Amino acid sequence: MASIGGAQVSAQGFGAMGLSHVYGQADEAQSIATLRRAIELGINFFDTATAYGSGHNEELLGRAIAGRRDGLVIASKFTHRRSDGSRVTAREAVEASLGRLKVERIDLYYLHRVDPEVPVEQSVGELRVLQDEGKIGGIGLSEVSAEQLRSAHAVAPIAALQSEYSLWTRGVEAEILPTARDLGIAFVAYSPLGRGFLAGAGPVEENDRRNIHPRFQAEAVAANARRRRAIEDVAERLHVSPAQVSLAWVLAKQVVPIPGTRHIRHLEDNWAAGAIQLDEGTIEELEAAFPHGATVGDRYPTEQMKSVPADAVPA
Repeated sequence: MASIGGAQVSAQGFGAMGLSHVYGQADEAQSIATLRRAIELGINFFDTATAYGSGHNEELLGRAIAGRRDGLVIASKFTHRRSDGSRVTAREAVEASLGRLKVERIDLYYLHRVDPEVPVEQSVGELRVLQDEGKIGGIGLSEVSAEQLRSAHAVAPIAALQSEYSLWTRGVEAEILPTARDLGIAFVAYSPLGRGFLAGAGPVEENDRRNIHPRFQAEAVAANARRRRAIEDVAERLHVSPAQVSLAWVLAKQVVPIPGTRHIRHLEDNWAAGAIQLDEGTIEELEAAFPHGATVGDRYPTEQMKSVPADAVPA
């Protein structure tokens, strides 16, 4: 178990983004079955966001947890801008999320991305009011710089920072992760399997968003696959899957990964990674294959990279 803002969460959470057609067509019945199996396994930390499917993801998660809410820690996120560019206040966003999730309180509520026109301190101040009213539990931030994290934490205690972190995305190790630890803020790692790449998966459908990601273009895939061989070698040696090795590495960093999947078999495989203890030599072997800045391709397409803090850009 891990602690986030006083709430006890499972060592792994579940990232629900992929259940809303981000990586191709998703089957809702299958997705709900996977979410409920996650609860059966002991996962109690579920992550969603308003932006995932324009609210669809929150509604789906709300249906899956109906009658199973006790003991669960539900996290969601908002941004100050709708897709059409119009402004959204934290209060408007929270009220809408509560309705879609069909809960009275969201246990952890993140600012999904800092709005360049809204100081992060102002956003956190708005969330603090909602926290005082009991509409949300902990306040979270996602993809902020170390400086922004300190500034926000001075306004209200930040319970969690969520940023991308995996063997092929290690930029947070330089400043952001140490800052979170210094401030006593839990770190939640999204895309701990490199959007499936570190587990050997990639886009197979035309409407899969990874098709426009630089790291999933042919030249980048070929270069990064040579590094992935180190994960596969360790997996063969330990008689486990590459996904389990990749997750075991993230877990060894004392953070909370939130892998997501539509499939129960992958969910169970991911969950079993918690039983794997990598020794120092194996960790060094994996990190030598994925040194800082070596991953080929940006994390996101050019426009989306503008919302990523500069101190998290190096892979």
